[in-house]
Amino acid sequence: MKIGVIGGGAFGTALGVALALDGHDIWLWARNADAAQRMESERVNPKLPGVTLPKNMSIYGVLEPLFACDTLLLAIPAQTLPAFLQTHAAQLGGKYLVACCKGIDLTRMTGPASTIRDLVPDAVPAMLTGPSFAADIARGLPTALTLACADDAHGEILQTALSTTSIRLYRTNDTVGAELGGALKNVMAIASGIAIGANYGESARAALITRGYPEMQRLAHVLGAQPDTLAGLCGFGDLVLTCTSDQSRNYRYGLALGRGEAFDPTTTVEGVATARAVRQLAKDRGIDMPICNVVADLTDGKTDVPAALNALLSRPLKEE
Repeated sequence: MKIGVIGGGAFGTALGVALALDGHDIWLWARNADAAQRMESERVNPKLPGVTLPKNMSIYGVLEPLFACDTLLLAIPAQTLPAFLQTHAAQLGGKYLVACCKGIDLTRMTGPASTIRDLVPDAVPAMLTGPSFAADIARGLPTALTLACADDAHGEILQTALSTTSIRLYRTNDTVGAELGGALKNVMAIASGIAIGANYGESARAALITRGYPEMQRLAHVLGAQPDTLAGLCGFGDLVLTCTSDQSRNYRYGLALGRGEAFDPTTTVEGVATARAVRQLAKDRGIDMPICNVVADLTDGKTDVPAALNALLSRPLKEE
């Protein structure tokens, strides 16, 4: 199986490195042609300091060579995924398309695997998600992830092809649950970062993680996810990791928001758009999602941190 990676950021490159070190020939596309040329010649990606790119990993600034691959890992932001799929649908048909991004598209209100299914109907959509940081994967540290594919037979093929000596993949056919777990935990990571950044303390963060988890489950249930999916790596596992580590971009964004500091506008923070999408979905479906709602309002500038805290603490008392 020929494997290509669409997206030369830290996570896409890290996945490529892990697969190449396991013996696969990897083709990687980086959007910036100059950056791709430097990566190819210097064998480093500045976003992964200290990591040498294996010789059997080829980096391109043009897409055409990657269309010869049987399997493409789509490591591009969730909000740009639909445009990429629509532009290249003719070349992507019949391939395994594995989404490696986490979010809910603001226009379509769908997760990455569902977006692939809708826009490239003759491809095999899948989702690779779970608790993982690019630096850990690139360094060969042990990582366990969820591989979601609605078709069990195709899922088994991908599970075998994409597992490595350091990455253990657990398979599910619940693509909806997998994509929602990965998307919603980003919103909770922003909330957790806000709590720490605003000096509300570790107890407040623990409360947000604990109360945020049933919010995730409520929306996933309404949208058709299997009941146990979010209890696994793609939900609870990813939630714990991103809410407690400053390696998470969403958590760091929340920290800056809680401190009243500016955040690097060039850094992709998937949880911002996802919070807005979830706010709309919750309103349309009549689902109670207070943490997601206040995160969306905070990122939109509709409220401030003290008012958001008051909104959560002043809710009616109830049983757990």
